[in-house]
Amino acid sequence: MSSMGEIWMGMGTLMGGIMFAYTMIQQFVPRHVADYLSAYMHRTMAFANPYMEISFDEFTGVERLKLSQAYSAVEAYLGPKSSKLAKRLKAQIVKGHKDLAFSMDDYEEIIDDFQGVKIWWSMGKTIPETKSFSYYPSATEKRHLRLKFHRRHRETVTKSYLKHVIKVGKASMIENRHIRLYSNNANQGYYEYKKTLWGHVEFEHPVTFDHLAMDPVKKQEIIDDLVTFSMSRDYYMKIGKPWKRGYLLYGPPGTGKSSMIAAMAKLLNYDIYDLELTAVKDNSELKKLLQDTSNKSITVIEDVDCSLDLTGKRKKKKKKDDKEEKDPIKEKADDEEEESKQDSKVTLSGLLNVIDGLWSACGKERIIVFTTNYVEKLDPALIRRGRMDKHIEMSYCCFEGFKVFAKNYLDLESHELFDTVRRLIVEVKVSPADVAENLMPKTMKRDSRVCLQNLIKTLEKIKEDEKLIAEEESKKKENDGLVME
Repeated sequence: MSSMGEIWMGMGTLMGGIMFAYTMIQQFVPRHVADYLSAYMHRTMAFANPYMEISFDEFTGVERLKLSQAYSAVEAYLGPKSSKLAKRLKAQIVKGHKDLAFSMDDYEEIIDDFQGVKIWWSMGKTIPETKSFSYYPSATEKRHLRLKFHRRHRETVTKSYLKHVIKVGKASMIENRHIRLYSNNANQGYYEYKKTLWGHVEFEHPVTFDHLAMDPVKKQEIIDDLVTFSMSRDYYMKIGKPWKRGYLLYGPPGTGKSSMIAAMAKLLNYDIYDLELTAVKDNSELKKLLQDTSNKSITVIEDVDCSLDLTGKRKKKKKKDDKEEKDPIKEKADDEEEESKQDSKVTLSGLLNVIDGLWSACGKERIIVFTTNYVEKLDPALIRRGRMDKHIEMSYCCFEGFKVFAKNYLDLESHELFDTVRRLIVEVKVSPADVAENLMPKTMKRDSRVCLQNLIKTLEKIKEDEKLIAEEESKKKENDGLVME
């Protein structure tokens, strides 16, 4: 009986002969005959090698520009297994975690077991032969994960195992994911083989709904609306609508619109895409940007009334005989702002198409938020229900909002000066930002009484200023009436 070594030696000789014959066939045999023999050779080699392989590339798409969701899910699934089974590991620090995160090193292999089926996973990468200088060494590397299994387990692996891997991997990603803040205007990079449409940083804003100074009933209404949306996948499928929702935040400056967006992202654990419309060249680029946003995300257009001329109304031309003297510095700034808007060819119809047209159905579980200080300036078509489904007014600070600040900033739930604050805060228009600034201690001593007294002085001053303005307007009306007579 032949030894195992002799058997493997014979198999190696056979494979070498097959490869030599294959090369000769390619060079000297007619094309149609070569194709037939090539197919026969492949079947013979497949019989000799009973194992199958499936690869998951890190980037996907026609131009390999988009991070593969399947690759990310498999990587998340293999993470815990790699730390236990792999001999060579890569370690990195992940924000929000005290311990190091481990993953399988390049060209390393681990073995997984599923219902008695043995599966081999390996990490590989491809480096182009032609190298060029780059500040980003990894930009030229294309990684892939590969699994190998016996062909008799094909049905089990393709129909059961891979579904299990993707499901567990996605659950792990959701559990361990960190919110990211994306921008189409900053931190964009040009790599050897791809251009990033969005730059990002880790979103570490500490605000939550507990920190927002607003009416508790209104706050709970917003929270319930967001949670209901995030759990309504089947409902949106039933009624035949894309799984998206629009929110319009409007109100004076300093009323907490940006903080509201941050709290929404923290509540739902969604990424934020800060879309700067003036940096978008045209409608086509706008579509690409929106396509490249991920599911479970919030796309934000802040100060939408200032981003572009989306009101649908033409501005009145300035009269040449305007007697009012112009400020040259302000006039130059206005000209530069107008020029930047003209560089962008994004139109109102283009924006409406990506947020509520056919292109809006290209993603799932997405929120779109517009903010504005002047809601009356926006085109009604832009903010109608169905596009901006929920309108949220971010108004001046009320007494309930003040109590939130007092609790957060001074650890106070009651104080003898609260009654004075209550009386004044309902008589004046003061933004939550102004209230917060006055309540923030200016010394390490953190004297609560001093902070409350500072707020009271500010409220009294605002009340006096409003009274003077009202008197001046009243006198002006009286003078105008006398002139008319």
